[in-house]
Parts: sequence; C-alpha cells; structure tokens
Amino acid sequence: MRTKSFNEVIADYLKQRAAEDTLFAPKFTNPKKSIDECCRYILGEARKRGNEVVMTDNEVFGLAIHYYEEENIKVNARIGNSVKSRVVSSKQVPEAQTTKQLSIQYERPVFSTVKRGRGKREESKLQLSLFD
Repeated sequence: MRTKSFNEVIADYLKQRAAEDTLFAPKFTNPKKSIDECCRYILGEARKRGNEVVMTDNEVFGLAIHYYEEENIKVNARIGNSVKSRVVSSKQVPEAQTTKQLSIQYERPVFSTVKRGRGKREESKLQLSLFD
C-alpha cells in the first residue's frame, strides 16, 4: 500500500472541505493559490516554531485553510527547495504511539566557518546533530 505524500493529504482535506463548505469553495479555487505553495507555507510556519515540531492534525489543516482564506500570505520560497524536511503523520506511527499529531523535522545545513583573529586562522569543526 502506497503512503500518501504530505501534499496529497493536504489537497484531499482541502478538496473535501471545499465540497462541504460553500464559503470556502471559491477561496480554494483562487488561481493565485496552489497546493504546493500552501504546503510550503505550512512547513515555513512549522519551521518558525523550531527544528523538530509536533503539530496536531487540526493545527496543520488550520494553517492550510488560513493560507487560502488570506489574500496576502507571505510564503518563504526557500522552504521545500533548499531545506530538507521530513513529515511524519500519525497514520504512519504504530497504533500504540498514535496521538493524532504530525511531526515535521528539519535537517539544518552545517557550515564550516573560518575564524579570524590576530593572524591566526582556525577552522571550526563540523557540529554533529543528535537527530541523524
């Protein structure tokens, strides 16, 4: 059985919502909005909360609805392109551990920096992540 992607889960929810809610339907069909941008918006909002974020399904779907209801939403273009993220749904977690939450984890890029001081050049060591 194939697992649905994050974008597919959001799209399915919003399509169902548009079918049931006549006030939301015209906002969902706005040509200036897209599912991909909506998902980038959700990931960007989660990223603002920290490196490893756990959100309830209602919070995630609420952000998706907010994206479509607001005309002037700023979406971080970097999210989804250069930042690696992993989304885990409560539907992918064993039943005993399920709490109806969505976990979004980010992999931070690690940069090597050069420190300069009084003629010395030192390279800092790469920082290891506890989450790898």
